[in-house]
Amino acid sequence: MKTVYPAIFRPEPEGGYTILYPDLDGCISYGEDLKNALEMAQEALGLYLVSLEERKLEIPAASDVTKIKADDAAIVTPIMVEVNQYRRNKKAVNTMVTIPAWLKEAGEQAHINFSGVLQDALKQRLGY
Repeated sequence: MKTVYPAIFRPEPEGGYTILYPDLDGCISYGEDLKNALEMAQEALGLYLVSLEERKLEIPAASDVTKIKADDAAIVTPIMVEVNQYRRNKKAVNTMVTIPAWLKEAGEQAHINFSGVLQDALKQRLGY
Protein backbone atom coordinates (compact mmCIF):
# COMPACT_ATOMS: atom_id res chain seq x y z
CA MET A 1 0.00 0.00 0.00
CA LYS A 2 1.61 3.24 -1.15
CA THR A 3 0.72 6.40 0.66
CA VAL A 4 1.79 10.05 0.44
CA TYR A 5 2.06 12.67 3.16
CA PRO A 6 3.45 16.20 3.02
CA ALA A 7 6.66 16.76 4.96
CA ILE A 8 8.47 19.92 5.99
CA PHE A 9 12.26 19.85 5.72
CA ARG A 10 13.61 22.55 8.01
CA PRO A 11 17.32 23.41 7.57
CA GLU A 12 19.21 23.46 10.86
CA PRO A 13 21.89 26.08 11.68
CA GLU A 14 24.48 23.39 12.42
CA GLY A 15 23.64 21.61 9.15
CA GLY A 16 21.21 18.94 8.13
CA TYR A 17 17.44 18.97 8.08
CA THR A 18 14.76 18.29 10.64
CA ILE A 19 11.77 16.56 9.03
CA LEU A 20 8.26 17.21 10.35
CA TYR A 21 4.92 15.78 9.26
CA PRO A 22 2.16 18.32 9.99
CA ASP A 23 -0.55 15.62 9.83
CA LEU A 24 1.28 13.10 12.05
CA ASP A 25 1.82 14.33 15.59
CA GLY A 26 5.24 13.24 16.83
CA CYS A 27 6.50 11.92 13.48
CA ILE A 28 9.86 13.69 13.35
CA SER A 29 13.21 12.73 11.88
CA TYR A 30 16.55 14.22 10.89
CA GLY A 31 18.91 13.90 7.94
CA GLU A 32 22.54 14.98 7.69
CA ASP A 33 22.01 16.29 4.15
CA LEU A 34 19.08 16.49 1.74
CA LYS A 35 19.61 12.99 0.30
CA ASN A 36 19.83 11.44 3.77
CA ALA A 37 16.85 13.52 4.93
CA LEU A 38 14.69 12.15 2.11
CA GLU A 39 15.64 8.59 3.08
CA MET A 40 14.99 9.27 6.76
CA ALA A 41 11.65 10.92 5.90
CA GLN A 42 10.45 7.77 4.13
CA GLU A 43 11.58 5.52 6.94
CA ALA A 44 9.99 7.69 9.63
CA LEU A 45 6.72 7.83 7.70
CA GLY A 46 6.59 4.09 7.07
CA LEU A 47 7.40 3.12 10.65
CA TYR A 48 5.01 5.70 12.07
CA LEU A 49 2.07 4.50 9.96
CA VAL A 50 2.74 0.84 10.80
CA SER A 51 2.94 1.78 14.48
CA LEU A 52 -0.49 3.42 14.28
CA GLU A 53 -1.92 0.32 12.56
CA GLU A 54 -0.43 -2.06 15.11
CA ARG A 55 -1.87 -0.02 17.98
CA LYS A 56 -5.22 0.17 16.16
CA LEU A 57 -5.14 3.97 16.16
CA GLU A 58 -6.76 6.15 13.54
CA ILE A 59 -4.51 7.09 10.62
CA PRO A 60 -5.04 10.79 9.87
CA ALA A 61 -5.79 11.88 6.33
CA ALA A 62 -2.95 13.56 4.48
CA SER A 63 -3.23 17.29 3.83
CA ASP A 64 -2.89 18.82 0.41
CA VAL A 65 0.83 19.59 0.04
CA THR A 66 0.02 22.93 -1.65
CA LYS A 67 -1.83 24.11 1.46
CA ILE A 68 1.06 23.54 3.91
CA LYS A 69 2.66 26.74 5.21
CA ALA A 70 6.28 26.72 6.34
CA ASP A 71 9.14 29.12 7.05
CA ASP A 72 10.82 30.70 4.05
CA ALA A 73 13.91 28.50 4.40
CA ALA A 74 11.90 25.27 4.79
CA ILE A 75 11.08 22.89 1.97
CA VAL A 76 7.60 21.36 1.77
CA THR A 77 7.44 18.19 -0.29
CA PRO A 78 5.28 15.09 -0.59
CA ILE A 79 6.85 11.87 0.66
CA MET A 80 5.64 8.58 -0.79
CA VAL A 81 6.19 5.35 1.07
CA GLU A 82 5.31 1.69 0.51
CA VAL A 83 3.93 0.89 3.96
CA ASN A 84 4.13 -2.88 3.50
CA GLN A 85 7.92 -2.82 3.49
CA TYR A 86 7.86 -1.54 7.09
CA ARG A 87 5.59 -4.26 8.44
CA ARG A 88 7.33 -7.04 10.30
CA ASN A 89 6.37 -10.67 9.88
CA LYS A 90 5.92 -11.80 13.49
CA LYS A 91 5.42 -15.46 12.67
CA ALA A 92 7.89 -17.68 14.51
CA VAL A 93 10.10 -19.77 12.25
CA ASN A 94 12.38 -22.70 12.96
CA THR A 95 16.04 -22.05 12.16
CA MET A 96 18.79 -24.61 12.48
CA VAL A 97 22.00 -23.39 14.08
CA THR A 98 25.25 -25.18 14.82
CA ILE A 99 27.08 -24.82 18.14
CA PRO A 100 29.73 -26.93 19.87
CA ALA A 101 28.34 -29.92 21.79
CA TRP A 102 29.90 -28.76 25.07
CA LEU A 103 28.18 -25.39 24.75
CA LYS A 104 24.81 -27.02 24.09
CA GLU A 105 25.22 -29.25 27.14
CA ALA A 106 26.23 -26.32 29.35
CA GLY A 107 23.26 -24.30 28.13
CA GLU A 108 20.82 -27.13 28.78
CA GLN A 109 22.23 -27.66 32.29
CA ALA A 110 21.73 -23.96 32.96
CA HIS A 111 18.16 -24.17 31.60
CA ILE A 112 18.88 -21.52 28.98
CA ASN A 113 16.27 -20.78 26.35
CA PHE A 114 18.38 -21.02 23.17
CA SER A 115 15.76 -19.32 21.00
CA GLY A 116 15.50 -16.39 23.41
CA VAL A 117 19.28 -15.96 23.58
CA LEU A 118 19.57 -16.04 19.78
CA GLN A 119 16.74 -13.53 19.36
CA ASP A 120 18.28 -11.17 21.94
CA ALA A 121 21.72 -11.44 20.32
CA LEU A 122 20.34 -10.80 16.82
CA LYS A 123 18.34 -7.79 17.99
CA GLN A 124 21.40 -6.36 19.71
CA ARG A 125 23.66 -6.97 16.71
CA LEU A 126 21.08 -5.43 14.32
CA GLY A 127 20.40 -2.46 16.58
CA TYR A 128 16.77 -3.24 17.46
